[in-house]
Amino acid sequence: MPTLPLPADPALQAQIAAAPDPVGVPPAALDAAASALADADSLLITMGAGMGVDSGLPDFRGPEGFWRAYPALAALGLRFEEAANPRWFYEDPTLAWAFYGHRMHLYRDTVPHVGFGILRAWAASRPSFVFTSNVDGQAQRAGFAADQVYEVHGSIHWLQRLDGEGGVLSADGVVVDIDPARFRAREPLPTCPRTGARARPNILMFGDADWEQSRAAAAHDRYQRFLGARGRRPAVIELGAGTAIPTVRWESARASAGGSLIRVNVREAQGPPGCISLPGGAAATLLALARRLA
Repeated sequence: MPTLPLPADPALQAQIAAAPDPVGVPPAALDAAASALADADSLLITMGAGMGVDSGLPDFRGPEGFWRAYPALAALGLRFEEAANPRWFYEDPTLAWAFYGHRMHLYRDTVPHVGFGILRAWAASRPSFVFTSNVDGQAQRAGFAADQVYEVHGSIHWLQRLDGEGGVLSADGVVVDIDPARFRAREPLPTCPRTGARARPNILMFGDADWEQSRAAAAHDRYQRFLGARGRRPAVIELGAGTAIPTVRWESARASAGGSLIRVNVREAQGPPGCISLPGGAAATLLALARRLA
């Protein structure tokens, strides 16, 4: 089997060498995925929420998973799709910023798991791009260049005005002080430094008519140029993308036409005909693939 580059970190190299195959993932499927990755002349990495679970980020699968992460919202009976709505920045901004401020600080403090380093090493060997529905910025934190990532739902590390006007603003240095007992953000809440208008994360929320799309639109254009310049043997490796919000799964299937689709998902690894299904976690599966390709 052809090889792919290993990450430069010796500790990660040792972890790869000792990695077992994930429980429940057929070795033949891992072999097929490794061969497809080695043969590909371009690589598209697509990521859903399950990609962050191995980094310690909460799994919002279903109301129970969301409420375990945010019991204060469970007490209010708010599901994720109800809490992730721009209306709260108008009706109850201290609650809205408690939710999004907590996530902002959580994502800043989270260290990307070993799988990101493996993907970075593979991506360095050929034209590559990241397409993700995650808003956590983990790909950039792991070292992927900002112009190599399309965050289709935006990023919590950028802000915008509530009315969607005025462009996007970096959230670097923004600190949200949260009262954990009441699960309310304390004043002052984030504002636009240019106009003083109230701000919110530059994230596409449910029922969102005011999402400022300029940053995402520029990334979309770069992504389309990448797709147009790919060779004849593209590979798509999809990690942790479920069916509840199928944006990533749809794009993976579309972008893999004429190439290979590798779907890594603990619970929902099934895919279209020809898909290589790997029913394992992202980190463990990437370690096993890296060992085969070393």
